[in-house]
Amino acid sequence: MNLSNGLIGIFPSPTLQSNSSSFLLWYPNSSANPLQLPTFSTAAKVRVIMTFVLFTVSTFCNLAVLWTASTSSKRKSHVRILIINLTIADLLVTFIVMPVDAIWNITLQWWAGDVACRVLMFLKLLAMYSGAFVTVVISLDRQSAILNPLAINEAKKKNKIMLSVAWAMSIFFSVPQMFLFHNVTITFPQNFTQCTTQGSFDEHWQETLYNMFTFVCLFLLPLIIMISCYTRILIEITEYLILHMEIMKDHRFLEVHLRRSNNNIPKARLRTLKMSIVIVTSFIICWTPYYLLGLWYWFSPEGLEETVSNSLTHILFIFGLLNTCLDPIIYGLFSIHFRKGLKRYCHNVNRRAESENNSTVTGSFHCSASSFHMKRLAICPREVQGSPTAKSEVVRNGNGYLLQGGRKSI
Repeated sequence: MNLSNGLIGIFPSPTLQSNSSSFLLWYPNSSANPLQLPTFSTAAKVRVIMTFVLFTVSTFCNLAVLWTASTSSKRKSHVRILIINLTIADLLVTFIVMPVDAIWNITLQWWAGDVACRVLMFLKLLAMYSGAFVTVVISLDRQSAILNPLAINEAKKKNKIMLSVAWAMSIFFSVPQMFLFHNVTITFPQNFTQCTTQGSFDEHWQETLYNMFTFVCLFLLPLIIMISCYTRILIEITEYLILHMEIMKDHRFLEVHLRRSNNNIPKARLRTLKMSIVIVTSFIICWTPYYLLGLWYWFSPEGLEETVSNSLTHILFIFGLLNTCLDPIIYGLFSIHFRKGLKRYCHNVNRRAESENNSTVTGSFHCSASSFHMKRLAICPREVQGSPTAKSEVVRNGNGYLLQGGRKSI
C-alpha cells in the first residue's frame, strides 16, 4: 500500500507510483521491501465515484457563479472580478485535477506518455497554487475594504495588480513540475510505466526541501495571511461596535439615529465577517488534514504506512477537493446579487427546456396533420382529379403509395 495518495502530482515522491494510495511501492535501496504492483481496491473505487460526484457538483456551481458574474447588467465591481478569478481557479481544479486523478486510479499506470505526464503535473500544481493565491487576494481586499473604506476607488486597480502577481507566481512555482516528473518503466514482474519523480533528486534532503517549500507556499503562508486579515477585520468591527455603544450611553438623544446607522453600515460589515469566518473554516477543514498527511509522509513514510489506513488517505484527498465545491457557495451564493443571478440562470434553463418541448409538440402536430392530409388524398383521389395538373403530379403519402393521375401505384 502506498499512502502518498493525492500528493503525487502536487508534491514529488521518492517512490515509483501513481496517483492512488494502492499504487506501486518501490524501495530501490532496500531488499527487505518487495515490489508491489498497484490494484484497483475498493477504497480506490469509492474514491473514483466520489471524485466524479464532486466533479459534477463543482462544474455546476462554478459555472453558475461564473455565468452570474459575467452576464450581470451592472458594471462589474472589483469584488466580482475577484470571484471570477477564483471561479476560474476552481474550474482548473475541476477539469484537470479531478479527471486526472479519477482516470489514473482506474488505469493504475500512466498511459498518456511523457509529455502529458510533465504538462498535466504542471497544470495540477498550477490549479492548486492559483486557488490558494486568489483566496489570499480576496482576503487582502476584504481587509482593505474594512480598514480603509474610503480607498474604494483604488481597489479595482490594486486588485488587478495583485491578481496578476498571483497568477504569475502560480505559473512560476509550478514550472519545476515539468522537469521533476517523467515516465519511468519497469519490466519486472511485468512491464509497468508510471509518471513519477523517481531519480529527479540526487539527495533526499533536496526532495524534502522542495516539498517543504511547496507546503509553505501552497498552504502555510496563505493560511497565515488569511487568518491575519480576518483577525484584523474582527478587531476593527469589534472596536466599531464598542465605540457606538459608548456613544449611545453618553448621548441618549442620538440613540434613534445610531440605531438606524447600526442597521445599515455594520450589517454589511458583519456579513463580510460571517463570510470571512466561513472562508477560513472551509480552508482549514478541507486542506489541513491533507497537508499534515503530506508532512508525515515526507519525514516518516514507513511509520505512515503502518499507522494510517488506505481508506483514510482517500477520504482526506476527497476532503481537499471538497473545497472547490464550497468556494462558489461561500463567495457566490453568500451575495444577494449572486442569489438573484442564480435564480435567473435556473429560470433561463427551465424556459429553454419548455421552449424545446413546445417546439417538439408543435413539430409533431404539423407532421401528424401532413400525414393525415396525404392519407386523405390516397383514400379520396377524386379530389385531385379536378386539377389540370393532377394527372401529371406524383404525390407520396404516409404509407409509401404514389398518386399518379388519380391512381394508386407502388
